[in-house]
Amino acid sequence: MTSFEPKELTTAALHGYLLSAVAPRPIAFASTIDENGNPNLSPFSFFNVFSANPPILIFSPARRVRDNTIKHTLKNVESTKEVVINVVNYDIVQQMSLSSTEYGEGVNEFEKAGLTMLKSDMVKPFRVAEAPVQFECKVNDIIKLGTEGGAGNLIICEVVKLHINTDVLTESGSIDQEKLDLVARAGGSYYSRAKNGFFEIPKPLTTLGIGVDALPKHVRTSKILTGNDLGLLGNVEKLPSKAVIIAFAEKHDISSLSEVEKHKKAQVLLGEGDVETAWKVLLS
Repeated sequence: MTSFEPKELTTAALHGYLLSAVAPRPIAFASTIDENGNPNLSPFSFFNVFSANPPILIFSPARRVRDNTIKHTLKNVESTKEVVINVVNYDIVQQMSLSSTEYGEGVNEFEKAGLTMLKSDMVKPFRVAEAPVQFECKVNDIIKLGTEGGAGNLIICEVVKLHINTDVLTESGSIDQEKLDLVARAGGSYYSRAKNGFFEIPKPLTTLGIGVDALPKHVRTSKILTGNDLGLLGNVEKLPSKAVIIAFAEKHDISSLSEVEKHKKAQVLLGEGDVETAWKVLLS
């Protein structure tokens, strides 16, 4: 393993490591206006949601590494204390990327990127009409993390109104993640399309899993089962009873299999999400 202290690296090198390792990151497509009313639009991947009550989003326009200058977005929110954060889906990812070009002050990135300005209801900056979700926000605070190139500026935004395209909603009114089709940022020129990478893991909140430490030794020290496999097996409340295991083994002739064969069969079942049967195989 290669190890560094941050001070041993140039800011550019450290910046590259951080952005490549902490990924994928959601994208805040931030719309602001300057003190003269000129629109500005720019994406930021130092972004996330931090509270629901009050509803708080935070994004961070960092000082430019190469020359320590600040971005128009930061100047605008400092003077107006308002912003609209639009989410980015696959349909507008190329236009979003184009808007990140460092056009001169006063240039309208909506027009450059071919996106539609939509009047907001409670703040002055415009919304991106094509964005499937738009958050109108007031800026509660700006926390400057440093004065050198690469330093972030945490813009703490409180959502005062949100808009959701009905096309991405389910019949019950919740957001359908696959219809939303978000994209995320990684290192270099890489992006990630969330729709292609979704998978579900039941949250261990309502049950108390036995834990990996409670697994039988031959399971816990298996040369076949992976850490993820053990995590699935440890997230059960209790093991199948002896009677259930015996009945299963007799019906499926599992007892004739070697331990390695049982572990391989269990791994296939775990991959299919059938934890209960995997346990029966392992304990037969």
